[in-house]
Amino acid sequence: MRDRLVCCGLTTLDVTQVVDRLPAPDEKVVADGLDVTFGGPAANAAAVAVGLGVPTTLVTALGSGVLADVVRAGLAAAGVDVVDLVPDVPGVLPVSTVLVTRGTGERAVVSVNGARVPHLPPPDDAVLARAGALLVDGHHGAAALPLAVAARAAGVPVLLDGGSWKPGTAELLAAVDLAVLSADLELPGGLDGGGGPGGGSDEAIDALLDEVAAHGPWFVARSAGAGPVRVLQVVPGGSPARSSQRPPAVPAGGVVDTLGAGDVLHGAMAAALARGTDPLAALADGMRCATLSVQHAGARAWLLDPRR
Repeated sequence: MRDRLVCCGLTTLDVTQVVDRLPAPDEKVVADGLDVTFGGPAANAAAVAVGLGVPTTLVTALGSGVLADVVRAGLAAAGVDVVDLVPDVPGVLPVSTVLVTRGTGERAVVSVNGARVPHLPPPDDAVLARAGALLVDGHHGAAALPLAVAARAAGVPVLLDGGSWKPGTAELLAAVDLAVLSADLELPGGLDGGGGPGGGSDEAIDALLDEVAAHGPWFVARSAGAGPVRVLQVVPGGSPARSSQRPPAVPAGGVVDTLGAGDVLHGAMAAALARGTDPLAALADGMRCATLSVQHAGARAWLLDPRR
């Protein structure tokens, strides 16, 4: 029985502070909100999926040390099963500093991402034993690529969280079935679909989707914040099918925090895929959850909202 989600990618320690405005050069501002918890695209997606009732395993790199222990405890409390590929290596875990602007919910993030992580050993394929879907976030490619290849060979759908183009992204796309791209994604050569959330014509976005699909995925979508999500489906032997889906509207003044909204979209979509949901319906579920998430602080507080 395939009833689990597997996520492979980045985990961070997020230090989030809420400010009225971002500081100018050489200026100090006082924050009146502070949260220290785990983050990262794959880790957030895993916690979201568990919160939605789908058992989830996270394949990542935490390493050893006090900070890693904090994150490991947080993931355990969230119900996420963790496979740490470098459990005895110190100083691996990235720390992200996040400033959330009160009033708009916009966030500024500084992080080293996976730059401190050594070459990772390939995960054991046994982690896919009961997987209904695999999510990869483009980080830790040395681990993600062999896992994606094994998943595809086993008939397990592979979803890419395409936040940015990274070294190895082209190779990873060749083993990916579905890719949902950030509005900020820019391909080598400058193709970006029009640039930024809500930006770009359908023609420009379609050109971006076509280019990504040429690398391997048969389902490619591009998120756009509160704007419509453009979708391309490439059916073998048929004409490409294009469509747009618009996420639910957020009430005026209802945006509290956009941090992790993309992670929520991918986590909820991946959870739906693991249940066997059609990709378009799974994407719609992801957009609904992401819309709810921006009305709460952080990437996971919305899971307590009875509307979910």
